[in-house]
Amino acid sequence: MSYEAVGTTRQAAGAKAQSKERKPFLLRLGRIKPYLYLLPALASIGFWVYKPLIQTFQLSVYQWNLLPTSPKQYVGMKNFTNLTGLPEMGIALWNTLIYTLGVIPFSLIIPLIIAIATDNISRKASNLYRALIFLPMIMAPVAVSSVWRWIMHPTNGILNKALTDWFHLSEPIRFFTDERWAIWSITFITGWKLIGFSTLIFSAAMTGLNKEYIEAAKIDRANRFQIIWHVILPLLSPTILFMAMMSTLFASEWSFSYINVLTQGGPFNTTTNIYYLLWTYGFQSFNIGSSSAAAVVFFLGFGALAWLFLKLTKKLSFFDN
Repeated sequence: MSYEAVGTTRQAAGAKAQSKERKPFLLRLGRIKPYLYLLPALASIGFWVYKPLIQTFQLSVYQWNLLPTSPKQYVGMKNFTNLTGLPEMGIALWNTLIYTLGVIPFSLIIPLIIAIATDNISRKASNLYRALIFLPMIMAPVAVSSVWRWIMHPTNGILNKALTDWFHLSEPIRFFTDERWAIWSITFITGWKLIGFSTLIFSAAMTGLNKEYIEAAKIDRANRFQIIWHVILPLLSPTILFMAMMSTLFASEWSFSYINVLTQGGPFNTTTNIYYLLWTYGFQSFNIGSSSAAAVVFFLGFGALAWLFLKLTKKLSFFDN
């Protein structure tokens, strides 16, 4: 064999060895390639969500007034033990429960009825009504609060004028300054704004239902109520439980803007909730330690509720697959 042939053989063998070494690297690169695409999103979530969460846990064991020149004083679990002695904490928890239960008709029952009742209308009409009913959701909360303040004004509001003409009230209703009406007024405004969002979710779920079940029920001579109760609602059970979880976890957060603009937690703390209380501790009294401790407690509590809802969803939902 000539020297040229031997050299060519050695070059081929070297190239083959290099290709074998390069192949595992390409395989490893192919495995991590999807995660490289996710890296910007994961970095954003880590910076904007998990970093503040970790800092909140850290601040919960310190006493600090938010000033950069003021030193942080370590107090351990004192902030957590002080929470039980705060008189407004019990009121805020009770109001949070009222907001959570009061929003359910607006986030579950009414949107579900609207979605089922309008399922068979034409596509153009459905797009129009969905746009109109979703409009309140995209309006700024401050603008919505200003409009409702004008509508519910005790002397110049059109709602009080209408109630006075219809029911001949001796005096107008002070919706935001009367402790009997204030919390229900905030609950109504919050629920009114949520109707469009919930209706859109239920309408989207209705379009994804398998119509063969409904047709089979009609062949079996089931009436409209039986079809809704025994076919449509079980098929919508994952969406219903999802919206129930959303309402339970975020009802008080959604009402925060209206409390801050319309009542500032009054009268006599009758409209305050846990989110407004956290904001008060953190940005009015500058008690960052108590605010962070309360945030940690509520984070763990709402996390347990979310876990419970996920378990209920797996147990009670009917999936068509």
